[in-house]
Amino acid sequence: MNSVLIISNIGSTMEIISDLLKGEQFSKISLAQNASQARRSITEFNYDLIVIDTPLPDESGTDLSLTAAEKTTAGIILIVDQNRVYEISAIVEDYGVFALPKPVAPEFFYQAVKLLSASRKRVMMLENKNQELQKKIEEIRIVDRAKLVLIQVLKMTEPQAQRYIEKQSMDLRQTRLTTAETILRTYES
Repeated sequence: MNSVLIISNIGSTMEIISDLLKGEQFSKISLAQNASQARRSITEFNYDLIVIDTPLPDESGTDLSLTAAEKTTAGIILIVDQNRVYEISAIVEDYGVFALPKPVAPEFFYQAVKLLSASRKRVMMLENKNQELQKKIEEIRIVDRAKLVLIQVLKMTEPQAQRYIEKQSMDLRQTRLTTAETILRTYES
C-alpha cells in the first residue's frame, strides 16, 4: 500500500491519522475535508486505502464509503461514533468497508490497516488471475472463430483447421491469437 486518502472535517483528526499512517510506509497521503472533495479525489486517483472520519459536513460518510467501495479497489476504514458502530457496520460490511469506533486505539487502527492491506493484496491477485483468464477465453473464442472460417471457406475439417493454425503459428513464430486474427482479416473481409 502506498497511497491513502483521509477524509475528515477536523484538522487534528487528519493529523493524528496521518501520523499513524506515516509509520506504515504510505508515501502519498491526500486529505479531503468533505464528501464532495473526496469524490473528486477518488475519480482522479486510485488510492490503496481510504479513511473516512464521520460525520462529514456535507453528509454522514456512510454513502461515501459505499460509493468508494463500488468505484475503487481501495481498502476502506469508516470511523464512526462508538454508539453507532454496530448499526453502521451492518450497513457497510457487505461492501467490504471496515467500521471502527471512535475513539480509535492506535493498536486497533494498525490492525485494521494491516488486515485491509492483506485482503487488498489477495483481491488484487485474484483480479489479475481473472484478467488472465478473460484474455485466455477471448483468445479461445478468436481461435475458434478462425477455425470455423477455415472450415466454411476452405472446407477443412476441425482437426485440419486446428493443425493449420498451430503450424502457421510455429512457422511464422507468432501466437495462435495473431495467426487467428490474420485468418479472420483475410477471410472475413
